[in-house]
Amino acid sequence: MKSVFSVKTIDRELRTMAKVKAFGILLVLCGFYISQSESVCGYESCPATKPGMINIHMVPHSHDDLGWLKTVDQYYYGSRQGIQHSGAKYIFESVVTELSKDSRRRFIQVETGFFAKWWQDQSEITKHIVKKLVNEGRMEFTGGGWSMNDEAAVNYQSVIDQFTVGLKFLNENFGECGRPRIGWQIDAFGHSREQASMFAQMGFDGQFFARMDMTDKNKRVDNLGLEMIWDASETLKEMDFFTGMLYQHYSAPSGFCFDTRCGDEPIIDGDSYDNNVKSRVDEFINYAANLAQKYRSTHIMVPMGDDFHYENAIVNYENMDKLIKYVNERQASGSKYNLIYSTAGCYLNSLHQSLQSFPNKTQDFLPHSHEAKSFWTGFFTSRPTAKRFERDGNHILQVAKQLSVLANLSSEKQAKDLDYLRQIMGIMQHHDAITGTEKQEVSNDYDRLMYDAILGGADTARDALRVLTNQPNGEFQSCLRLNISECAFTKDNADNFVVTLYNPLAHTATQYVRVPVKNQNYEVTDAKGRVVPSEIVPVPWQVLALEFRSNETQHELVFKATANKIASYNIKKVDKEESSDVIPQNNKSRQDTSTHDDGETVVQTSQIKLVIDNQTGRLKTVEMNGLSEKVEQSFGMYKTARSCHYIFRQDEDLQIVDDAYEFSVYEGDLVKEVHQQVNEWISQVIRIYEGGDHVEFEWLVGPIPVDDNLGKEIVTIFQSDISNNGVFYTDSNGREMLRREKDWREDFTPDLSEQPVSGNYYPVTSRIALQDNSRRMTLLNDRSQGGTSLQNGRLEMMLHRRHLFRDGSGADEAINEQQYGKGLIARGKLYLSLSAVEDEPTALERIAEKKIHLPFWKFFSKESVKEVKQSLPDFNDFPESVHLLTLEPFSKDEILFRVENFLDQTEGSVISFNIRSIFDLLGGQSIRETTLDGNMALSDMKRLKFHHDGAGPSHSTPEYFTSLHKPLEAEKSQEDGDFSVTLKPMQIRTFIIKKELS
Repeated sequence: MKSVFSVKTIDRELRTMAKVKAFGILLVLCGFYISQSESVCGYESCPATKPGMINIHMVPHSHDDLGWLKTVDQYYYGSRQGIQHSGAKYIFESVVTELSKDSRRRFIQVETGFFAKWWQDQSEITKHIVKKLVNEGRMEFTGGGWSMNDEAAVNYQSVIDQFTVGLKFLNENFGECGRPRIGWQIDAFGHSREQASMFAQMGFDGQFFARMDMTDKNKRVDNLGLEMIWDASETLKEMDFFTGMLYQHYSAPSGFCFDTRCGDEPIIDGDSYDNNVKSRVDEFINYAANLAQKYRSTHIMVPMGDDFHYENAIVNYENMDKLIKYVNERQASGSKYNLIYSTAGCYLNSLHQSLQSFPNKTQDFLPHSHEAKSFWTGFFTSRPTAKRFERDGNHILQVAKQLSVLANLSSEKQAKDLDYLRQIMGIMQHHDAITGTEKQEVSNDYDRLMYDAILGGADTARDALRVLTNQPNGEFQSCLRLNISECAFTKDNADNFVVTLYNPLAHTATQYVRVPVKNQNYEVTDAKGRVVPSEIVPVPWQVLALEFRSNETQHELVFKATANKIASYNIKKVDKEESSDVIPQNNKSRQDTSTHDDGETVVQTSQIKLVIDNQTGRLKTVEMNGLSEKVEQSFGMYKTARSCHYIFRQDEDLQIVDDAYEFSVYEGDLVKEVHQQVNEWISQVIRIYEGGDHVEFEWLVGPIPVDDNLGKEIVTIFQSDISNNGVFYTDSNGREMLRREKDWREDFTPDLSEQPVSGNYYPVTSRIALQDNSRRMTLLNDRSQGGTSLQNGRLEMMLHRRHLFRDGSGADEAINEQQYGKGLIARGKLYLSLSAVEDEPTALERIAEKKIHLPFWKFFSKESVKEVKQSLPDFNDFPESVHLLTLEPFSKDEILFRVENFLDQTEGSVISFNIRSIFDLLGGQSIRETTLDGNMALSDMKRLKFHHDGAGPSHSTPEYFTSLHKPLEAEKSQEDGDFSVTLKPMQIRTFIIKKELS
């Protein structure tokens, strides 16, 4: 019987068949029937090269800033195109479509933050397509951090964290085929040795970048030294790391930018009158021939991309297809050039297979300069308040992560808030975020993101404390305005409140705590009701004068606290006659020396003595650690008309603020303070604590005047009689110290003819020091800053900067930060240490640095904490040089645990300890060791080994680095001895603890 269908039924069936057909095509594209084990990725998927030819590895890429001229979301969604054309989400969609058309095509994806944002909105069909591309090596993740981080102003802990987050995302979604093998730091403004070391410890095979001092680059071009083997650590062994400098930035060769954002001619073939194949191929081969002369191998790499390219990838790929076709056709006529689609990883693998040797590198690539008059040393200090805010973000992140583990938090909101804070901290490491080189609107957006993320982290920490203390309604509020000595909670609950302290360090610590309060008498008691000595000190009047500060709390309560992990102190208002005799409720003496005589004012504790010159009001002498040293501190400025976000250009010599400082002294049993008024917009508190081992300088700078239409770099100077002969030391991202020498670089002679000051500035993220044979002077800081030593015995640190020059090559606006219609005011701290060299003080400096960057986090409540509800792991059994670098939830049933021996080879030795008790208290079922980032089993690490010039290969086949020790792997049932951990100096070891789900 013949069936009869209505028109609607036929139309519906046709549409269904069309969907089925389309779905079938997608099934083929996705490789649904190809198992993961049959996929070929990594170096096995690399395109074949041709021996005896110059193999040109053409690498399609797009550099996608997570904020710069536009905000993160504006770049992602493609809004405000008048500022800069961009649309990261459309790049992914377009590239995936074009890669699917031809199996030869390649693309490297770098910034995980943007890719993850796009990935979460994709259908399962699209995700399967992308996974196939990744599994076949056609889309290669490179770099893989949440952002492409800066290398000068970042701290190593935050760099490790942001790579952990980015690589974890790739591992969870793409497995081993998604793991990057290459660092791609093409847009950072100079390069640190510690970054190379971290890459090596993560199991990366090498890295590429595109910025280098032009004098250095020109010399390397002449000496075939653009690719090198970097000895990435003076202490750690087998940290040789391949590093390559791109020849022409990270852009496509001139004339061959096929992106729609470019105006270069496409390749026109066929019968067209405009056929330009011959001229275009001639031009490209000429470029390749020139490039081949600059490198040692028969392999050369040509990046094909730029900022936010490939939005309309069909144009890029169709022209690159033609270029490959017509370049390679000439081989039949004797051409020696072979052009292929490739990746950074495939290029490096080809170099490894060639057994080529390379020159050696030991120092770093800082500072950067693209010309003699332009040293990129301003960004070491740009946006000082944002740089400090980022450090606050890291602080609460470590606290929230640790507390989440200890309290076994498991709610979806808590996990989401913690992930958000991780990701925003990843964004903040971006080379246009922590550097301060972004537009003001973008900086404001970074502040917004950071503030929201910190609030979420503080909520997570609060929830954990509620669990651990069995106080489900405990406030445990965080005060985010303590940098200006203000806390709403202590203002509103001034008569009776509780401070709960969390110590993120491994060992029990004793620190002085400062809490904003009203001018009253208080009694401080610990959790056992014992009275703790305390005293009141005034908040400097310059801080009280800040128009955006509430002045209901004009004093700070100071007391000495001790915490293993969690400690609680009760603060209660008392009448004066009720206060204990052992508690100095106010300073014993207040000496106003605003009218000076010709003598000296001495301020001292049992360990430190300061001498202030009454005529100048400045520090004159420091006595500590058995030394008495002339140390004069002053403030000064470099006036400039041409400095910008990136670059510090001094136009005049340093001008010292030489007027006499007004000062007052406040002395108590616990703390002595010298309050100085330097000029109308610079003030400072010099502070020493009883039992303390350093002098604290809390500076307040701003608004910097610009009524003379000149920008200014504000510095502070510490002048001693130490004969350092131009040699000083700065940290590399908070880890190993690097030797610096005035007017000197490792591989070339810098051109300092026009900028002798800025060309001697270096990034300081934790400390700067100088010494002679007997004495050492060190400054530790609380954020990234620029520092130098320009004269014997002198340390100089840049604190703040404000400019009117609009740099057209960068953000295209002046770095002239405003607050309430006035120039930005910044507040921060420096810490001075003076020691005898024979006492080997650098180990103590490292301990101090940990306390400065990760002090107690303060939580405020009304109800006292009686006791911690459950047993917490005790890390005090760790040797003193072991830092608890990471303790965080890694997945629902996994914990990431990372420990570090923070002493270098000159300071410490090999140490061992056992982690069985910690493993048990964390509910561990098994433990495995991973690479630094936590995303690859250490036993699987197999890193390409390259050879230095003169060393020569020891084998006729390629060699590899593997782990220098047997990776720790253990089950709960094994003996305690199987949980022993050994750490060499500067070694970091990372573990994943699998726990039993409750």
